Amino acid sequence: MSQFYSSAPFLLFAFVASITPGPTNILILANSQRFGVKATMPAVLGACCAASLIVFISGAGAGEALRQFPLVREAMSWAGALWLSWMSWQLFAAPATNLTDESRRSFSCRAAAILQLINPKTWMMALALVSLFAPRGAHPLQAISLLSLWFLLISLLCLSCWALLGKAATRLFRTTTSLVWFQRVMALCLFASAWAGFMG
Repeated sequence: MSQFYSSAPFLLFAFVASITPGPTNILILANSQRFGVKATMPAVLGACCAASLIVFISGAGAGEALRQFPLVREAMSWAGALWLSWMSWQLFAAPATNLTDESRRSFSCRAAAILQLINPKTWMMALALVSLFAPRGAHPLQAISLLSLWFLLISLLCLSCWALLGKAATRLFRTTTSLVWFQRVMALCLFASAWAGFMG
């Protein structure tokens, strides 16, 4: 049990699952660009804690419902896509404002956590991770807890990188017009990622 959560294959899987572009990564980047890294960190924490919790729940057996009941998975897919579509429109229509405006609302810790809970892609990732790397020993809950903890640490590192990338985008796109266009491109990427699972 002491080797599974520190093995290179597991670390690579968790890194790739966390660092590759997806709805959460795009929202973290766009939020950091608009509100700054400090204001984005609660969303990073919420998303990572929720994803880690899903890994734990999947390892405990509850995640099998998504495999056994396709209607549940389908309903979650539609709910997630519709919510992300609304968020992409909010981002697309938002004006570029300066970072000193405290009246704006950023992507919250709660919203980031809910996004993971209704996103079937997160559940499928967790099921894949558990099926590949969770040991079948005498203390499965202890093993799954360690697996979830390591995934939490890796995902925190990866999403923090996306937040820093948003800060770099603010420095790169200095004019109001360029910021607006950057936000709109991010909104279109978010919309595309929301519906990608329904294509093909």
